[in-house]
Amino acid sequence: MLEVCAFVAKGAIYGVNYICCYGSLRYRNGRYRSDNYDIGVSMKFYDRKKELEILEQLRLQTSHGSKMTVLTGRRRIGKTRLALHFAQKHKYLYFFVSKKSELLLCEEFLEIVKSQFNVPVIGEIKKFSQVFELILQLSKKEQFTLIIDEFQEFYHINPSVYSELQCLWDLNKDDTHLNFICAGSVFSLMHNIFQNSKEPLFGRADRIMKLDAFSAATLSQILNEQSLSAPVDLLNWYAFTGGMPKYVEFLSANCDGSFDGIIKYMIDEYSPFLLEGKHLLIEEFGKEYGVYFSILELISRGKTSRSEIQASLERNVGGLLSRLENDYAVISRIQPITAKPKSRLVKYRIKDLFLRFWFRFIHHNRSAVETKNFTYIRKIVVRDFQTWCGLVLEDLFRDLFIATGHYNRVASYWERKNMNEIDLVAVNDLEKRIVIGEIKMNKDRININTLSKKSGKLLSSFPDYESSFVALSIEDIGEYL
Repeated sequence: MLEVCAFVAKGAIYGVNYICCYGSLRYRNGRYRSDNYDIGVSMKFYDRKKELEILEQLRLQTSHGSKMTVLTGRRRIGKTRLALHFAQKHKYLYFFVSKKSELLLCEEFLEIVKSQFNVPVIGEIKKFSQVFELILQLSKKEQFTLIIDEFQEFYHINPSVYSELQCLWDLNKDDTHLNFICAGSVFSLMHNIFQNSKEPLFGRADRIMKLDAFSAATLSQILNEQSLSAPVDLLNWYAFTGGMPKYVEFLSANCDGSFDGIIKYMIDEYSPFLLEGKHLLIEEFGKEYGVYFSILELISRGKTSRSEIQASLERNVGGLLSRLENDYAVISRIQPITAKPKSRLVKYRIKDLFLRFWFRFIHHNRSAVETKNFTYIRKIVVRDFQTWCGLVLEDLFRDLFIATGHYNRVASYWERKNMNEIDLVAVNDLEKRIVIGEIKMNKDRININTLSKKSGKLLSSFPDYESSFVALSIEDIGEYL
């Protein structure tokens, strides 16, 4: 069944070509568009069962007082879709904080409120805090949900909004019945607004949920429904999209799902993917985005240690790496499974699989992008994909082992100078079991005896543990889904 999502004051209508929305509605190029948002006919809703359960629990609790929930996660992860899918069964208001003046936002939001509540508005409302106060007053008599999307944008419009909301929330939350959901995409700002102890909204959220991409199992379900059931299809989609819901939707709607079909669509003059990395990160990084992009491109090309990055850029990058990891959550530190936290055996990787692809193949070849030589870039992808995807396959199996719930630690292993590298180490400390795996695109290249020999030092850290060795390749993916 097709879902038509209305980013509006009153629920989505499912399975029919009708949308009730605030503002004019136009149908163009196969998509519905409102004044404020490209609505479209979306892929059906998948997964998010745990998040939906939590949201429903909090909604029920508003009978005893208002609740605040924060949804974070990078753009395209499905925050808006989740919030609207949850809210469509109940009365709700949806506010999108676009980049315009506070006065114009208030005018827009008041129209939405008046469309749902028969309430007179006395006097002129110019501040969002006045709109919020009105909503709190309405919620004294009726339970409903308020969704504010791109909540971090108030920081650029009027930062005092956060302290004004904090005051109103503290004074009214116990006597009102508002299910307040704040969604935001800029990680650094959302983290600062709600988790910095010096900020006014610190400690006010009842739940903070950071959405992750679709799991491999969910992605496999989606592909099976599209008759793409081969393990290599799952690996390709995992590598190109990272399980990001919007990218999965793009590919589902615009190509046949094959490797050739995917790269033809993704690397094309009018592809939405060409500038995607820049659009995702430039607001996070600000004016310094150039040096951050250089670091991320180096990591995507295999220069994963601090010393390698510093040698390439001829500057100290310790602070920059720290910010990429802690402030922006774009990279992560990888250490051998036996390493102590302060060990110097550290590599860095880009957490988001799509961004790894974008920096490796699109940003790195930006001259070809500028000259629209997309055939050249596609040839580069075809030439290097098998090698590059080998590392993605390792990540996929580590994610699959984590998802089993049988291991409390899953990582990789290596020794100084990258000696005795092992792709997968999965440990169950409770049952004293350890699984050591070699992962390759071509299973014939795996030698278990060699793997056993180079595991000697690793196993010395796990005395009395039962050990087993596994050879893993594409054809084994289904066994662990």
